Amino acid sequence: MRILVVYGSKRGGTAGLAAMIGSALESADVIADVTPASTVRSLEGYDAVIVGGAVYMHRWHKDARRFVRRHAAELAALPVWLFSSGPLDDSATRGVIEPVEQAKQAMRQCHARGHMTFGGRLSPYVRGFAAGAMAKQMAGDWRDRTHVNRWVREILGQPGQSGQSGQPGQSGRPADPPTRAAAQRAPAMPTARAAVR
Repeated sequence: MRILVVYGSKRGGTAGLAAMIGSALESADVIADVTPASTVRSLEGYDAVIVGGAVYMHRWHKDARRFVRRHAAELAALPVWLFSSGPLDDSATRGVIEPVEQAKQAMRQCHARGHMTFGGRLSPYVRGFAAGAMAKQMAGDWRDRTHVNRWVREILGQPGQSGQSGQPGQSGRPADPPTRAAAQRAPAMPTARAAVR
């Protein structure tokens, strides 16, 4: 099985989450290609797609939105999940956070099976007046690898699920059994190509 993980990242935090997702997929013997959403031209050869976007001022990253719009027809024919990177606290690990409106719209456009919000990251050395002011009080890294791994297991339909579905009203159910069949044909050491920025 081959899964494409794409992301729109403003300052690298969401790119890092995408890389964590790619690593979790590799651990499940899935081939994962992790790349910026703006660089993808075709979805040919992929069995599923995961799309992530940073959330800033209640807006889902424009590269993630554009990716979903540009590939909506192809995505509708594949299992698709979305994720967001946002809260600068531990709230994402304490319960399911509803996606922002732009992510909800993207879910409808591509018929996504679920969505998950993960904690974000804000460097204390970030540039920009607004971000710099925020960093004085909220700098830190709330990305949780355990949370990421649990979500990946859930979407692959593997044991150890958290019970958290991607979105209330959306089951976040596993991909149609390609995962089980793919486990037989996937190489023992899958190769992931990551272009994380």
